[in-house]
Amino acid sequence: MIVGASCHDRAMSSTAVAILTLAIGLLIGLALGYLIAGRRTSSDGASAAEFVSVRAERDLYKSERDNAMAGSKLATEVEAMKNAMEKLQKEAADADRRRIEAESDIRTQVRAMSTHNESLVVQTKAIAGALSNSQTRGKFGEAQLELMLQGAGLRKDIEYTAQRSTTDADSSGIPDITVHMPGGSKLFIDSKFPFDRFIEAYEVEDPAERERLFSEHKKDLASHVVTLAKRGYHESQDSPDFVILFVPFESLLTEALRVDPLFLENAFKLNVTIATPTSMMALLRTIGNVYSRNSVALNAENIAKSAAVFMKNLTLLHTRIVKVGTAINSLSKAYGDLKTTSEVTVKNSAAKILSFGVTGDKAKLAIAYPDAPAEIRELKDSDQIEEEDFIDAEEVKDEE
Repeated sequence: MIVGASCHDRAMSSTAVAILTLAIGLLIGLALGYLIAGRRTSSDGASAAEFVSVRAERDLYKSERDNAMAGSKLATEVEAMKNAMEKLQKEAADADRRRIEAESDIRTQVRAMSTHNESLVVQTKAIAGALSNSQTRGKFGEAQLELMLQGAGLRKDIEYTAQRSTTDADSSGIPDITVHMPGGSKLFIDSKFPFDRFIEAYEVEDPAERERLFSEHKKDLASHVVTLAKRGYHESQDSPDFVILFVPFESLLTEALRVDPLFLENAFKLNVTIATPTSMMALLRTIGNVYSRNSVALNAENIAKSAAVFMKNLTLLHTRIVKVGTAINSLSKAYGDLKTTSEVTVKNSAAKILSFGVTGDKAKLAIAYPDAPAEIRELKDSDQIEEEDFIDAEEVKDEE
């Protein structure tokens, strides 16, 4: 019983120890868990604060970076705008400079035109005053007409004459210009023209008065046509059935036609043709061309005559050359016969005599007779000449 009690006490002690140990371990675990939990809570708080701080720094960096990028882009744009403004200012300055230069040139040209116009007005008035006289107008038209005649290649006193009387059985008068046409015909040209009403029309400002003066100018020109037709130049011998009235200004005829569109037709009916510088130059150039063609035809005729004379002389020369050649051939034949006779009858005998010891000039006797000239080839007639009968020759051209 005592042994059982001891065992029982030991068992109770072991249990108590085990319970105590578990209790102590539990307390230690609780303490450790509390410590660990407190430490974790403190660690989580520190981590959260650090995270907030890092994110704030990141946002600050991002903001600074964005601000820096925005500032750089703005600076670039400002610099580009500055360059554009400088370029624009430079172009504006250049444009302003060119404008000033252009305005200066325009002013200079306007002043030059004004001076030229004033000079032109003075000269026009002087010409108008000079042309107020009929004889002066005739001389002016004649001088201009002669310049056109010379420009067309016509020569004075050869293809045309000035101020020469045409008095004959059919007409009388002294035309300003007489053009001698190829074939012997003559073309008469009058260079006088009415001018007073025409210049007065350009001096007035009233349109109605100007129109009246142009009508008067047309009447003056028509009256001059009638007067020219009565002179009968076109009825002269070797003359076409018309005479030419030359007006040195296109507007003289233009204004007359504007007033009376049938003016030219009425002049044609009186055998008068009105020519302005344009139509007159065309007519004179046509005459000059006819003269050129006529000169070519005349030269061809002269060449044909010269060729006929040359062929006649060539035939005579050919005949005489044949005679000389025949005589030379006869002389050559006679020389050959004489040479043969001399060798047979004289030289052989002289050689025999010298062999007998007779004194003589053996060296001279040993000289051989020259050969007879070859027979002269008989010349052929011109219709039998072949290509090999010609001598090749190179044509030499004059150096430019």
